Amino acid sequence: MINRHLQQIIPATSVSDGAGVKIKRSLGLNAQLRFDPFLMLDCFGSEQAGDYIKGFPPHPHRGFETVTYMLDGHMLHEDHLGNKGHLKSGGVQWMTAGRGIIHSEMPQQEQGLMRGLQLWLNLPASEKMKPATYADIPPQKIPLCRPANGVSVKVIAGSFQYDGNEVQGPILGLSTEPQFYDIRLQAGTELKLTLPQDHHALLYPFEGAVAVKNADTLQQLKEHHAGLLSQGNSVTLFANADVSVILLAGKPINEPIAQYGPFVMNTPAEIEQAIRDYQQGKLTAAGPAGQITLNTPA
Repeated sequence: MINRHLQQIIPATSVSDGAGVKIKRSLGLNAQLRFDPFLMLDCFGSEQAGDYIKGFPPHPHRGFETVTYMLDGHMLHEDHLGNKGHLKSGGVQWMTAGRGIIHSEMPQQEQGLMRGLQLWLNLPASEKMKPATYADIPPQKIPLCRPANGVSVKVIAGSFQYDGNEVQGPILGLSTEPQFYDIRLQAGTELKLTLPQDHHALLYPFEGAVAVKNADTLQQLKEHHAGLLSQGNSVTLFANADVSVILLAGKPINEPIAQYGPFVMNTPAEIEQAIRDYQQGKLTAAGPAGQITLNTPA
């Protein structure tokens, strides 16, 4: 087994997006801070309504996928065709923008904690112009594993192996083979995970700090810092204190990236075409957004 270690740490920076929502952005702050196939990772969280109440009014996307994981609160997702999805605590919306979708994400609460993460996941050139699809995944459809005392893993995408068992999440079969785990470790516990050898993988602790263990060495990763991992087929996490951490892994696409705001293509000419299509009302001409078929865990 080749154990992975931390090879780069990206502190999250406070920015605002949408209509003034305050977020912490790690991946995606600039073109150099990507980790193929991952384009951007945002974490939002506040008990102050003024930090989130104006939400994300209608805006377009083309050429990639967005994954929104709601930790606490209630958001309503709507698209240009009238589809609606209520994203509540513990739920996920997985949206493949493909050739184009116009959607909004608006808070359905006027007070209290709203907290979650949004990931932008790239698509290969062969899939950037496919019809848009989406899935609303309620928390009861996300498997919860307890591989050891004081350790739990929610499997949102991909599969998780432990003690000879394989637990599959609701999202499977995508070309980038994403794995998305929400891992909770109590103080003094550790977890060793197997990962595909050539997948890029990263960690993002959103409550507390986590350590990556190699032999007798512990590399510390602070709260709201993205930790990019080296290649290998396993990683061992250790918690000095209680921690909640996201682990993401995906197959690199290894294609050029051209990005302009919410459009992610392969060439500047394709970006110019996306802008023209949006301005001329052709961005979503492929028709209604379809439903992603979810895996049904046994």
